[in-house]
Amino acid sequence: MVLPAKIFEIKEDVNMLFAAQKLRSFREEEPYTTVSGETITLISEILDLKLEKDTISGIFSRDFVRSRVYRRKIIETPVTEESPFWIKRFGNRFFLIVLAPSTARGIKKLLTNYVANKMSRILFIKPNVILEVEIPHERLKALHESNPQATKLIWFDNVDIPGVEKLCLAGSDLADTSLYQEYLKHGKIWYVVFEVQKRGMVVGVTRNCVVTLFSKSSVEEFTNYIMEDILPLIG
Repeated sequence: MVLPAKIFEIKEDVNMLFAAQKLRSFREEEPYTTVSGETITLISEILDLKLEKDTISGIFSRDFVRSRVYRRKIIETPVTEESPFWIKRFGNRFFLIVLAPSTARGIKKLLTNYVANKMSRILFIKPNVILEVEIPHERLKALHESNPQATKLIWFDNVDIPGVEKLCLAGSDLADTSLYQEYLKHGKIWYVVFEVQKRGMVVGVTRNCVVTLFSKSSVEEFTNYIMEDILPLIG
């Protein structure tokens, strides 16, 4: 099971009750004319909205048209993608967590960013209120070194070696190897894959807050992990 989620920060205060009302009433319809001349209606809306204490949850549903070639002809098929999301209050900050649809494949990043930008306009009538966030390199480093035996893979970026863009290490006890220490001198940790032993799951975490589940766990267990363990790491 591979399940990616992306975390954004809402840079303005959120009235949870007012936000839930706005999200619940959101619906957009867009006419689309296919290559065959048929007109269909593409709908964007929010389903299954819930407000519980300091969390809003729901599903962002969006129709679009997928094109493919069949026997030299363009075939267009209406498709609906559903992205579960959570707005979570954490201290004095508000975060948006968007789960990419399992069917999204190569457009996961596009879909999660689309949801963040659209919700910025729904809630605040303007863009650039919901923004990307980052986990500092030092906190990813500390996360790995707190239990190096659990780490499966580390990618480094911002490498200062000419001609090298990224470095990768795989295997156990990476913090004890001289190669790990050498790579730290030349780059920053971008991506770590490790086992969360207390939760029995394997996850990957990038510096720009994409969290990917690689093991069998429920969506609830995965999002609880993000809210309880990852949000505190964000700078």
